Parts: sequence; C-alpha cells; structure tokens
Amino acid sequence: MTSPTTLTRDFSDVFPDEVVTHAHVRDVDLPHGAGTMALITLDNGLDHTRPNSFGPQGLAELDAAIESALAREDVAAIGITGKPFILAAGADISGMPRITRREQAKEIARYGHEVFGKLDDGRKPSFGFVNGLAIGGGLEVALNCTYRTVIASAPAVAFSECFLGILPGWGGTWLLPNLVGADRAVKVIVENALNNNRMLRGPQVQPLGIADATFEGADFLERSLDWAGQVLSGRTQVERAPVDRGEAWDAAVARGRAFVDAKLHGAAPAAQRALDIIAAAKTCSKEEGLALEDDALADLLMSEEFRSGLYAFDLVQRRAKKPVGVPDKSLARPVTKVGIVGTGLMASQLALLFARRLLVPVVLTDIDDERVEKGLSYVRGEVDKLAAKGRVSGDQANRIKALVTGSTDKGVYADCDFVLEAVFEEMKVKQQVFAELEGIVSPECVLATNTSSLSVTTMASKLTHPERVVGFHFFNPVAILPLLEVVRGQRTDDASLATAFATAKGLKKNAILVKDAPAFVVNRILTRFMGEVTRCVDEGTPVEVADQAVLPLGLPMTPFVLLQLVGPAVGLHVAETLHEAFPDRFYVSPNLQRLVAANKPGLWSWDAQGKPFLDDDTRALLEQGDQPSTGEQVRERAMAAVADEVRRLLDDGVVADAPDVDLAMLLGAGWPFHLGGITPYLDRSGIAERVGGRRFLPVGAASLPA
Repeated sequence: MTSPTTLTRDFSDVFPDEVVTHAHVRDVDLPHGAGTMALITLDNGLDHTRPNSFGPQGLAELDAAIESALAREDVAAIGITGKPFILAAGADISGMPRITRREQAKEIARYGHEVFGKLDDGRKPSFGFVNGLAIGGGLEVALNCTYRTVIASAPAVAFSECFLGILPGWGGTWLLPNLVGADRAVKVIVENALNNNRMLRGPQVQPLGIADATFEGADFLERSLDWAGQVLSGRTQVERAPVDRGEAWDAAVARGRAFVDAKLHGAAPAAQRALDIIAAAKTCSKEEGLALEDDALADLLMSEEFRSGLYAFDLVQRRAKKPVGVPDKSLARPVTKVGIVGTGLMASQLALLFARRLLVPVVLTDIDDERVEKGLSYVRGEVDKLAAKGRVSGDQANRIKALVTGSTDKGVYADCDFVLEAVFEEMKVKQQVFAELEGIVSPECVLATNTSSLSVTTMASKLTHPERVVGFHFFNPVAILPLLEVVRGQRTDDASLATAFATAKGLKKNAILVKDAPAFVVNRILTRFMGEVTRCVDEGTPVEVADQAVLPLGLPMTPFVLLQLVGPAVGLHVAETLHEAFPDRFYVSPNLQRLVAANKPGLWSWDAQGKPFLDDDTRALLEQGDQPSTGEQVRERAMAAVADEVRRLLDDGVVADAPDVDLAMLLGAGWPFHLGGITPYLDRSGIAERVGGRRFLPVGAASLPA
C-alpha cells in the first residue's frame, strides 16, 4: 500500500487548492471509569458555510491522528466528531476534474479505505459522534467506527454519491448493508440519492439502525461521551437487530434495480454499480467488498456522466448563488408589501410563497368575491398541510395566514412595492392589467409578470413608466422547482432589476438573468424538443414509440407525460407563440390542436397500475402520416433540435453563456445531473458539433481532460 506521504505528494497536482480539514486531538477522561479517549475533532478552520471535507492532506492528518492514538497504551478508545454543526461533507471534489488516469482514481478509493479502516481494525473501539451534517465520506467515517451517536438536529445525513454519478467508495456501500440490511441500504444509498438527493434528518438515523443513540442540543458531545463511557464500562449494552441475509436481501436489490431502471433507463451507471456491491455484500468478506468499491469508484470517477455531474453540482452550488449580469444589489428597493393579480392556482401558490418567505403582507385580487375566497382558501389549506407535516409551527401558520388577504378592489395595491400579475396568458389582458396598476401604485413600485412566453417589452410598451416592468417567471410546481427566470425588457432599469433579484433571493429561488426573447430559455428549449417529437407522431410514428424514445437520456419524465402535466392548451399556446416568432423552427402539431379542441387533458389515460395508455377516443382523434421513425431516430432528431435551439439562443444573447442554459434546465426542467443540464451531453455525444459546428463548452469543463 502506498504511504500517505507519497499519496499526498502524488496528488499535489490534482488538489492544488485543497482546503485542509485538520484532525485536532485531545484527551478526554471518560466517566464511569472507562479510561481515556483520544477525541479527534475535524475542522477546516472555516465557518459552517464551508463544511469539512477530505482531501489527501486532510486524510494524511486524520491518518496520523488515528495512528498516534492506536499506538498509545493509555488510550482506551478513539472518538471522532466535527466542528460546530458539521461532521464532514465527504470527499474534496474540487480536484476530481483533474484526475486523468484510472489508477489515480483507484488510489483515491484505496487511500480512504486505508485511513478510515483503521477505526475498524479491532485494535481499539471507536466512536463516531455525528454532531451535524454528515454526507458521503462524512457518513462513511462514522460507519467505520464501532459505535455511533447522532445529534437530533442534524440537518442532513446522506449518501449523495449516486446523485453525482459515483458511489460511496470509502466503505459505505459494503458497510451499510452489513449494518442495517439490504432493504435500508438500498433506500439510503440508491433511492434517496436518485430522489433529488433526499437527505435524512437526525431523528430518522437511529430508527434505520445507522446510529446507536440520539441526543439533543448543545450538550450533545457531553452526553455522547457519557454514553461512550457507559458502553466501555459495560453499563450499557448496544443491541442491534440481526441482518436478514435471506430472500429479503435479494428482494431489496431487485427492488433497487427496478427503481433505477425506471428512473434512468441505463443513462448513468453509478446506481447499478452500487447495487452490484450491495448484492455481493450479502456473502463477500469486507476485504472483497472494499476491493469492489475500489474498482467501481475508479471506473465511475473516469466516466463522462460523473464529469457532467460535477459540472452540474458546481453550477447549482456556485453559479446559481451569483447570477451573471445582475445590477449592484445596493440599487434594490425594499419590498414591504406584495400584490398578486389573480387568484388561480399559480397566483395562489405565489401568494403562499411570498408570504412564507418574505413575511410581508400579500394581497390577492380578482373579479369577484367567490374567486378571491377560493384563492385564500387554497393558501389557508396549504398552510395547514405544512403545519400538519411540522414544516411550520402553529404560530408561524397563523402568521402566514394573517399576512395573505384578498379583495376585488385593485386599490389595495396602492402601498405595494412589488406587484406580480398571474392572469390569463394573453397580451391584451396583461397590458390592460398593467395600465390599471400604473394609475394605482407608486412610481417606485415594481410591476412584474409571470408570463411564460410573451414579450415583457411589448407588455410594458404602453405604460408611462415601462422601466419598472420585469419578467418574473416561475416554474410549476412553485414550491418545488427552484428556478426563476428574471427577464429584462428593453427599457427595464437597473433599480427594478436589482429589486427583482433581491426579491428572488428572499424567496429562496435561484434566479438567472434572461433577455426578453420569446419563451425565454426553458420553455423555448422544451417547446422545440416537444415540437420535434410531436412532428414524428404526426408523420406516422406510434405515440408509444415517440414518447419512450428519450428514455435512454434518463429525463425526469417523457415528453407526453410532461405535456399532460403542463396541459395541452398551455403547450399549444407556447408553441403557437414561438411559431409566430420563428415559423421555420417551431412546429405546431395539428394533432395537438385536435386534443385541445376536444378538451383532452393529454394523450394518455392511466390504468389501475398507473401506467399510461392511449384510449380509443384519443386514438381516433389522431391523424398520422405513413413515414414513421424509429425510437433512435426520434431521439436523434429531438436532440438535434435542442442543440440547434441552444446555439441560436446563445448567439442571440438570451443568456450570458452555456452554463446558464444548463443551470436553467437543471433547476427549471429538472433535467438530470448526468446530462450536466444539456450542453455537456450535446458535446460528448457529438450532436453539438454535428449540428452547430462547434462545442458549447471547452474540453474538460464537463468532460474528461483532453
């Protein structure tokens, strides 16, 4: 085995900017006569906004601390915890894009196994005190310990690796099923990761068998040390449920494989590799299991899907928090009251969001009391659901409800600082709303539109003060999708734009700056994509073939399931709007028009098992040609159309550059990390160069270095 010193030197070119997580050691006299514990505290010297992580130098420090404790005869046990609120967030991924050889990747796995494994080699008992966030390698260092406690307030305990395109490679994939059984391991390692990186909270950890004890609050470490003393002195016996290594193990792995196939359809290999190791862990030794982790991690670290995942992770963690082209935040005006025009589902969702996040008065208006009361009832009902789930307290629920009021008189907007219209998607209607508002609100009030496709500039063109109009486009469902397209009209001023971005931040949304262009970014790309798929159906491709053609991409839903979600009428409206702007590129399907005319909710009906099928009535509406495409041809045509549209909107300056397109598709359309949004996939598949003559991103930005 290569020594830690050599490994650190070998990796200096891969991790040149490592923020080292130090391993501080102090002796603790344990109660109950249990002897001395060497307590290691992981701390990178930064606050909670920069979690501890494990790079080569940090691993070397931890290795030295563990070895020193193991060598001391006066040390009865080793403990490991973290700086306030954080154990560790896993491996330092900053250097991963610089890995160019599989052997380098494999050595990273071996090194983590070597260091963490010393906590579990039988020489001394060890205790992992999970005092807060523990993700990836942070959870693995605890799993390598003999015993574990967890703080009840821990915000996130998870294995996120499969979400990024790798797997827990420092013992987690073998250790967890052997600790808690395959069923729970599949849930934590695979299912939670692929369900939008779902995290466990502190109270959920011990019931799963991951921790042996849970303690509250500020005295967590003191109570954990007392518990450790009880365990070592024999006063407390740690009992763990036996692991079922029979048919239940195989059934859990089979369930996981079905889940992964339904989610990804082979688009990314990490989750299936994790399931391979969980399957093997039923009978294989620890040494064999860790060797499987070494090989799997080496392969996955060199995969294009992981490189795209790293790129996507960086966009979400960094670029999303510092949007490009935004005016100075000092120009933003305070927002102390918000108006929402309309009381439909979208308007009501927005009212709840503004009240809950900004904690300012929010007033809804509509044309009659019945509509107003329906909107207010929706808000109250949703707040009650949040309270029932423990997401807000009783006092918070009452406060939010009290903040949202309604009226049929637009005069209630007179003292608003920010008014957002969410009425019918028709230009004349929206212009009329803004004209009325301009005569009511103050000159400084920002007028915002939630339009998904109409021109913000045209909407503001008849106003005396068009400079205060901005696009503020949310994505449905509002509570879940984090993207906000903030649209600058031709005459929008910096103060209004800065106020819009400050408001978006207060709403905890990730905003990107978008030029005023038809359908902006996400809807423009999705409509071009959908247009090509529906064109294939109109030409004669069976609906089932066209819809399933994109499954190998691992998208969150198929095209016609997406159409069902947004509604055919909305989809048709956006397609017609874009066809009017770009008739040579955006296709309006006659069959889609027939669906809307027949008031159909979409193409699909659903059977008792929740599977879609084309019923006879809907099938009778469709008129198709005699030139069907294969699934592969549909996919190639759809992705070529996407590549063409992305190139055009970048050339038109709709957003600053390709990463903003990817961020928009990740956060607004839910497109997966293994695609990097979309442009990394278009680059690595060759579609970008075939369609547009060049890549979207430099080689190595979201791919293996040249």
